[in-house]
Amino acid sequence: MKKYILKRVLDSLFTILIIATIVFLLMRLLPTDYYFTDDELLKLTVEQRDDILMAAGLKDPIIIQLGRFYVNLLHLDLGSSLRLQSGVAVTKVIGSRFTMSMRLGLIAFAISLVLGVTLGVIQAAFKNRIPDHIGTAYTVFANAVPQLVLYSLILLFGARVLKLPSMYSSRQPIRSSILPVVCLVLSSLSSQMLLTRRYMVDELNKDYIRLAKIKGASNSKIMFSHVLRNAFVPLAQNIPGAVLGTIAGSLLVERFFSVPGMGALLTDAIGNYDTNVVQALVILYAFLGTMGVLLGDLFMMFLDPRIKIVGEEGTR
Repeated sequence: MKKYILKRVLDSLFTILIIATIVFLLMRLLPTDYYFTDDELLKLTVEQRDDILMAAGLKDPIIIQLGRFYVNLLHLDLGSSLRLQSGVAVTKVIGSRFTMSMRLGLIAFAISLVLGVTLGVIQAAFKNRIPDHIGTAYTVFANAVPQLVLYSLILLFGARVLKLPSMYSSRQPIRSSILPVVCLVLSSLSSQMLLTRRYMVDELNKDYIRLAKIKGASNSKIMFSHVLRNAFVPLAQNIPGAVLGTIAGSLLVERFFSVPGMGALLTDAIGNYDTNVVQALVILYAFLGTMGVLLGDLFMMFLDPRIKIVGEEGTR
């Protein structure tokens, strides 16, 4: 098991390194004019711009730049912001935004997980009956309607009927966070419901459930002591990835409600050609996604003792 875990960790780190290398090389394909503001392009001569690029190491051979990048990456040195907060370390620029996305994301995920699992259990318990049809109709609606339209409806209802702030404000952090959290909850609620219902229905059709019914076990005991526990194993595999993905921030929600989080930061960095921030965010997203897959797999392995690590190469 230790060899398997070590192999998966090394594979994850290698994947992150490949992504970091690709994004680094892509950033170096941009014209050097993007490293300067419009005012600097007008005021500085070509020689002065070349001197600045030379001092920043951008005129060195690409192999030397890449080696320097690897060394800095090991020290978590991702450079400084070029445009958004000129001269400020990228880690500081991202840090405050990450905290905002993490707070909203964790709250939204906790709510969607509790509601999704609960509603999915109800759908499975009342399969092909009214509660199941209502849940299925909502799932179809949530996946059919464009998210932007759904967010607009939530915004109109929340702002006009409930009188909630339509934009995030640091003066009213709690009230102005309600609508973004609702949108994030609705973005993942249908998938939680669908997965829970699917796995529970699969369990209900198995032989050990029929045997439990023959022995006279109550429906509540069957649903919660057997079905939900076993159905939660494959469902749990998606939890770490969903948590980390939510923490990373929703680009659309944060932009829609002007939330100063990770999603909005990425669009701002791209729009302002802040290559260091873009590079750092892509690496961070790659790290979160890769670690989510790894943690989900390991979480399921430890949760279900029936899953064993077999084979010399650590396959399951």
